[in-house]
Amino acid sequence: MATPLVVWGRRSAFNVQKVLWLVGELGLEHRRIDVGGPFGGLDDPEFLARNPNGRIPVIEDGGTVVWESHSILRYLAARHAPGRFWPEDPAARSRADRWTDWALSSLQPAFVDLFRGYYRTPDDQRDWAAIRGALERTARLYGLLDRHLADRPYLAGDEFTIADIPAGASLFRYFALDLDRPALPNVEAWHRRLAERPA
Repeated sequence: MATPLVVWGRRSAFNVQKVLWLVGELGLEHRRIDVGGPFGGLDDPEFLARNPNGRIPVIEDGGTVVWESHSILRYLAARHAPGRFWPEDPAARSRADRWTDWALSSLQPAFVDLFRGYYRTPDDQRDWAAIRGALERTARLYGLLDRHLADRPYLAGDEFTIADIPAGASLFRYFALDLDRPALPNVEAWHRRLAERPA
């Protein structure tokens, strides 16, 4: 009997949610272990043996341990559905990779600054200059996505790929913030397409 996939990380963690989304898309049987945040455990020797950085998410799949959320996305897509969510053609794969990496290097830092500064900080402790700066950076990046999505349904083209997961995962939080945002009709249509997916 095959050992089910194990995912280490609390369900509320943004990077863990990316992994769980793809696990759902793939329909993989899995077990999740709460680690990080209020659960602690990141400095336990057993956890550090899996990820010496002491960060979540981490997966173990049939003896293979993978950490870093985008590495996990690539691994799971290649291992469990070759060509379906991460194209096998190098040119098509590069389109998915570009947006996957862009989300990590550009969108996520701006959005995390906004989310932490506004949502996770008590009102009387908020640094409004920093929040406005993060909101402006985030809005500019989502504006870039809006222009990109004007003539395609998904970030890498006509099909949903791992590229849609990192940028798409922040949308729920972004749209829930009670702050002024520019109109993003193409991003909003993309968000609706993503929300229709059962995973």
